[in-house]
Amino acid sequence: MLVHSKTGRLAAWGLFGLLFLPLFALPLLVVVAASFATHWSGAFPSGPTAANYASAVRGESLQALTTSLVTALVASVLALTVGAWAALAAAGLKERGKRALDALFMLPVAVPSVVVGLAVLVAFSKPPLLLNGTSSIVILAHTVLVTAFAHQSVSAAIVRLDPAYEQAAASLGARPAYVLWRVKLPLLLPSLTAAAGLCFALSMGELSATMMLYPPDWMPLPVRIFTATDRGSLFSGSAVAVVLMATTLLVLLAVSRIRTRATHR
Repeated sequence: MLVHSKTGRLAAWGLFGLLFLPLFALPLLVVVAASFATHWSGAFPSGPTAANYASAVRGESLQALTTSLVTALVASVLALTVGAWAALAAAGLKERGKRALDALFMLPVAVPSVVVGLAVLVAFSKPPLLLNGTSSIVILAHTVLVTAFAHQSVSAAIVRLDPAYEQAAASLGARPAYVLWRVKLPLLLPSLTAAAGLCFALSMGELSATMMLYPPDWMPLPVRIFTATDRGSLFSGSAVAVVLMATTLLVLLAVSRIRTRATHR
């Protein structure tokens, strides 16, 4: 920590606990507590049960979880491919070109996600590219929303790269494609995995644009949670939300292990 005195460290930890517990930890603990309850009329939930989780991991909820995983995985791969390619291409541009490309990729983040959903819906609801009513339009919207984060993450990593590695490989006669695949991309692997994890987490929790686009046979889990709570099924919706959080966390832990190994290499 930057604070070296014992009193200062205690004060910093106390301030952290004061801000973290009520703003972040407590809401999550309330959701977890509600997921094991059937009633909540007092200060604490009552009627402990595991039936909420029994329904959260089967039937329509399990199908919605699978839909979210497929959507997030495909959108993350597409976003990482497009964002990394654009970041590598921008490295050879002049400053004005880099700023224009950054602005282009940041545009979907600068507007509400519901606007992005509406734009995708209008753009792909008529021939020649008719995607409305298909799973592809949901995946496309998620890709548009998360590509900016992949682009920014890889762009920041490219700036920090030591050009001596590329210059050494080029001086030994390596072609540009070889330098890219065997030198540059391995050096960028920690940032690529971090960007993939961020894109996956954002896609797993995306709701606003998804609500405008999803067909009945492609309902992601956040939509399932919203519809459950909107009907008054708060406790079953809380269980599904915990399943969503746990699944996202497990995938992020796996990505973190890959990133750690890539960093050590």
